[in-house]
Amino acid sequence: MKQNVTAVFDIGKTNKKFFLFNDDFKEVYKEYARFDEIEDEDGHPTENLEALQNWLKSLFNRILEAEEFNIKAINFSTYGASFVHIDENGNPLTPLYNYTKPLDQDIIDSFFETHGPKDAFLKTTGCTDLSMLNSGLQLYWLKKKQPEVFKKIKYALHLPQYLSYIFTGIPLSEYTSIGCHTGLWNYQEKDYHEWVYKEELHKILPPIVSTETSLNMNYNGKRIKIGVGIHDSSSALLPYVRSINKKFVLVSTGTWSIVFNPFTEHPITKESDGTDVINYMRINGKPVKATRLFLGNEYKLQVEKLDAFFEVDDNFHRAVKFDYDTYIELNKDFKHRFRWGSIIDETMPDKTEIVYDTYEKAYHQLMMELVLLQVKSINKAIGTDDVTRIYVDGGFTDNEVYIKLLAHHFKGKKLRTTNASMGSALGSAISISDSKLNSKFLKKNYALKKHTPFIIG
Repeated sequence: MKQNVTAVFDIGKTNKKFFLFNDDFKEVYKEYARFDEIEDEDGHPTENLEALQNWLKSLFNRILEAEEFNIKAINFSTYGASFVHIDENGNPLTPLYNYTKPLDQDIIDSFFETHGPKDAFLKTTGCTDLSMLNSGLQLYWLKKKQPEVFKKIKYALHLPQYLSYIFTGIPLSEYTSIGCHTGLWNYQEKDYHEWVYKEELHKILPPIVSTETSLNMNYNGKRIKIGVGIHDSSSALLPYVRSINKKFVLVSTGTWSIVFNPFTEHPITKESDGTDVINYMRINGKPVKATRLFLGNEYKLQVEKLDAFFEVDDNFHRAVKFDYDTYIELNKDFKHRFRWGSIIDETMPDKTEIVYDTYEKAYHQLMMELVLLQVKSINKAIGTDDVTRIYVDGGFTDNEVYIKLLAHHFKGKKLRTTNASMGSALGSAISISDSKLNSKFLKKNYALKKHTPFIIG
């Protein structure tokens, strides 16, 4: 007898993943792929959209024929800040421009001359700067730099919605993609920003629907529920929002450590300070206040220096365990000793001083300083909101020193870690499901662990 499953394509910039989940949201099948990047007309690396599309269709058609699975639904989670511009026949008109592509300064200057002032605009739209990372500016850039191409655009589809469009032929927009630092959305007015209407971009942006929308389609002779897609960061947050009934923040760690506050009563406003505070959007259009810290990148840079200084192998840092006595000793006359390579902070010294006789002590000093940056980032995301719980997922959940120090700094709150390696894919499946999640979901599916602060004697 065939097993009923929900299929999810989870598309990252590097890894392309495909999952099948059963009715209990347990993974029953997965497949990975990677494609070499191609270049756009300026020689900048970009996604091979044709290869991606061919992989999606061929893999899905193969799984549809599989004897052991009965696909009832399919959805898509992808990275954000990316548009696919299609013509009246549904064919892409341009490469999928990489959000790392530099945006011409004259375009930025022209934009603010027309639609500024800068500070008010950035805070209203929940952005920190203007670049291709703000995908709305890509539309402005195309209109000014490639007017003949721009005129042919029938619809500009966010990447998750383009993947859905491949299967449905129906162009749509949804909140999480619109709300991820695109520069398109006015969080105060809860509508597209005035500049979008002035530039008449709304004419090529498809109708907005809830992220929970799905379309019942006849696909290759089978009735399948096809989702409209979801932005991966918002997707990873969804299982937490659906299963926890207390206010919390989620600290998603990796190269970037992003802290999400989905219960904020205070989304970014003009008065908000700091360049590392941005807004995302929940599936219902409500704002998510987020802060970001280049934690994993900085950790990598500093550990490489420690490895070289103490002449140890690359994996030595992974074996370092939290030592209470070392912490007490370092904390007694605490002084900042690391100069960051990819983070700017007023506490850092002019140069790094390694004054310790062992790797373990130097490593504890490094982690104490990095965790202080993390604490600052978490507090900024929480603000004045009444948040009682902190959930941590991603790479740093395996770092005992990081977790022990974080639990110590937030001893007034409940700290939990989860193993959510497929969080964005699972969130995508959940978003189009009618299932209700309960408080046991994270324990059952995400290896939830409680952490208590250490006691200073």
